[in-house]
Amino acid sequence: MAKVTSKYQVTVPKVIAERYGIHPGDDIDWVAAGDVIRVVPPGRAAPEGPDARLRLFDQATERHLRRRSGRREKAPHARGWTREDLYRRGRSR
Repeated sequence: MAKVTSKYQVTVPKVIAERYGIHPGDDIDWVAAGDVIRVVPPGRAAPEGPDARLRLFDQATERHLRRRSGRREKAPHARGWTREDLYRRGRSR
């Protein structure tokens, strides 16, 4: 997580800068996107208009679905205990 300095400056983490090709002296765009702020790296246009925002939303939804499809779902009783076990714990039978 980055901190904002007293001069309202923010340091871009090295991993992010390398991944998106951000170098010292580059200009980056700050775009308000509802309750969040998007940082647009150099050479990429900030989305303009509702069609562009919908396309970005669709891309994010697709990424989310791909991530979820790669996960293994646990069986409901694979945790080794049941709710009834919790209620009976510590009580004589």
